[in-house]
Amino acid sequence: MQHVRFLAAKTALAAVLAGSIIITPAQAGIPVIDGGNLVQNVMTAIESVAQTLKQIEQYQTQLQQYENMLQNTVAPAAYIWDQAQSTINGLMAATDTLNYYRNQLGSVDAYLGKFQDVAYYRGSPCFSATGCSDAERAAMEQNGSLASESQKKANDALFKGMEQQQRNLSADARQLERLQSAAQGATGQMQAIGYANQLAANQANQLLQIRSLLIAQQNAATARMQAQADLEAQQQAAGATSRE
Repeated sequence: MQHVRFLAAKTALAAVLAGSIIITPAQAGIPVIDGGNLVQNVMTAIESVAQTLKQIEQYQTQLQQYENMLQNTVAPAAYIWDQAQSTINGLMAATDTLNYYRNQLGSVDAYLGKFQDVAYYRGSPCFSATGCSDAERAAMEQNGSLASESQKKANDALFKGMEQQQRNLSADARQLERLQSAAQGATGQMQAIGYANQLAANQANQLLQIRSLLIAQQNAATARMQAQADLEAQQQAAGATSRE
């Protein structure tokens, strides 16, 4: 662009000077240059060159503005982070134990109803002198099996979630590196905003994965606590019956 400006200025100057040289005839046939007219025309030429340079600068500024406008309206060439849904779906499939309870007993409330407190067991025939029937004894044994199975299911879900996270770590790190590199190389506002949104989505996805693992961990701990509380309630009820 600088070369174009110099070339245009030189052209304008040459044109004005070429038209400004006025040769007047003198005595003895010797041509004489009109000095006063030459000075005036040189000044005019300089002003013309200055105007030409100013006009070129205006064109250059306008072109730069157009270029910036184009860059600011160009979206990212590709969405690098678009796997949030599939990642969460896979993790949920590995750690979701609520569906297991629903499939086994119809609802979470029905599952919770299998575990009782001391007052319930003290009122049960199985913890009295009369003893419980075969059906009641089978129901209690089934509840014990359910408690053990629930603990194993919750622990399995926790370890499966951890296993999947181990597999995802390297892939997530590569995706994050690609996102950071793309964000640093953004050529306009639109691209910068697009990559910033993808980085935010990546962070939100990581938080969702952490949340899912925490839920799985809480579920495993809760299943154990529930089974332990039910067992302790039975033991207390049995102890109270033996003292009567």
